[in-house]
Amino acid sequence: MQIYREITPLKDTDVFVLLDSYNNGFDYPIHNHPEFELNLVMGCSGTRIVGDSTELYYDQDLVLLGPYLFHKWDNDKANVQRDHPSRVITIQFRMDLFNSHFFQKNQFGKIRKLLQDVSRGIKFHGKTFEKASEMMIGLAEDKGFLSIIEFLQLLNLLSNSQETTFLASEGFSPHAIPSKGNRIQIAYGYILKNFSKKSIKIGDVAALVNMSTSAFSHFFRKYTNKSFSQFLIDVRLGHACKLLLDTDQNIKQICYISGFNNVANFNRLFKKYRSCTPYEFRRRSLEKGSFDWTHQITPGQFLPSGTSIKEMYKPSEYSTTRVMHV
Repeated sequence: MQIYREITPLKDTDVFVLLDSYNNGFDYPIHNHPEFELNLVMGCSGTRIVGDSTELYYDQDLVLLGPYLFHKWDNDKANVQRDHPSRVITIQFRMDLFNSHFFQKNQFGKIRKLLQDVSRGIKFHGKTFEKASEMMIGLAEDKGFLSIIEFLQLLNLLSNSQETTFLASEGFSPHAIPSKGNRIQIAYGYILKNFSKKSIKIGDVAALVNMSTSAFSHFFRKYTNKSFSQFLIDVRLGHACKLLLDTDQNIKQICYISGFNNVANFNRLFKKYRSCTPYEFRRRSLEKGSFDWTHQITPGQFLPSGTSIKEMYKPSEYSTTRVMHV
């Protein structure tokens, strides 16, 4: 599947950039970029793709995306009408924004944790969605320095929320390590590093954190809400999905690279948990990734992966209202 790199309008002098779009629909292919992105969709419905997650959304959607996590929103054609107003507000900011000494203070700890955990994409709902929507609408008006304060308040709201759902599966973004405690971090990190080895066993991980197999089994389920074996299957399937989307390797190669013993078992588990075979998953993803470039408003905004990025490629205008904050 062809994944395009977006050339965002964010500049080195910006704290963040906000893109505010009215009734434009979605005119872009599956893409990624090195910036964090918070995307608010209001007034339309359709399909959202984040990594190996494909879900329907209805009328409203709020998702925070980590760097290089590919994504795409589609909307039902019936919604793109004048009598059905819609609005999309997108906030983008750089990976290194919170790397300075000032943002290493304890007061920013939860925001840093949120940005560490978001490599799989996080959907927000409930009261968090309602409050965050109000704040993002307010940020669409440039208020100078006050906008920076409101931006930090927005991130603080999201970092404290329990109304969240991860989107891409375990293993799809192997750098997402939970920050719930030292033992679980060690266990989680070991699994992500060694899941491709067929010899990995629960006893090995239990010994690593100085626990009996029985005690570790209960401990692991408490923190992940999954058994060790189920978690391992999820990680392997997530990695397999990534290879199916990102590479041209055949099914057999992907099976063994992802840690499965044989192709028959791989196909069986894939169909059980993804409701289709690996081959069907790849084929459907290719179909979803098709894009009609005749409707692309900003040529040069999206580049094929591997293309060198030069200033001349950057579009001079975007199809949305841009609000820069410096």
